[in-house]
Amino acid sequence: MANWVTGKVKSRTQWSDTLFSLVVDADVAPFKAGQFTKLAWHTDDNKVSRAYSYVNPPGQDSEFYVISIPEGQLTPHLADLQVGDEVLVEHSAAGFLTLDEVPEGRDLWLMATGTGVGPFVSMLAEGSCWQQFTNIVLVHGVRFADELGYRERIRELTQDRLNFQYVPFVSREAAPDVETGRITHAITNGRLEQKTNLTFSAEHSRVMLCGNPQMVRDTLNELKLKGLQKHLRRKPGQILMENYW
Repeated sequence: MANWVTGKVKSRTQWSDTLFSLVVDADVAPFKAGQFTKLAWHTDDNKVSRAYSYVNPPGQDSEFYVISIPEGQLTPHLADLQVGDEVLVEHSAAGFLTLDEVPEGRDLWLMATGTGVGPFVSMLAEGSCWQQFTNIVLVHGVRFADELGYRERIRELTQDRLNFQYVPFVSREAAPDVETGRITHAITNGRLEQKTNLTFSAEHSRVMLCGNPQMVRDTLNELKLKGLQKHLRRKPGQILMENYW
């Protein structure tokens, strides 16, 4: 049974018409970068909850990256929250999209769409990735450029990291300093490997996927064609994934 605590909103950021972040002061249990918890809205009739990854590294105020769905049961309530308002947060975290689950390798590929970039921001801020891998690439796919939330935070976290590359993709408009199209297409035609000067291989590549289910499935299939396999505890592979519904 979930153990809920009451958190108080300390700040919020509106990234686009539908994307926003909440920083919440809540007494939550320790967690690993990449894990998620749940936020909830409680009425007299029922409690509606949904899973959200921590964007912050462990030890800092809880931060969540949210897309507002007008017909949703929870996100319209979260979108109305202002500084000082209360929200329910599940005390304990869960999830296995964490660096200690990744087999040893040379290159770490972090691939996300939309709000799926959140757990990867947490990993970059937590910092153990820099000792674990020689090269790190963060690939973030969105529809429009204003949906590239945390772009500046990513730059601040990695400005002195010569072994880091940030590759944003925008699929529905042309924009400066981004790649156009979809991540999966760039894997298929080799553009992503050419852009980063790194080659996908079972020997060197370790890939973490986080985003909408279609992106995760399509990227998994494309990477399989390059010799990579899904990582399972009973059968180690190179690809770890988490769906964001």
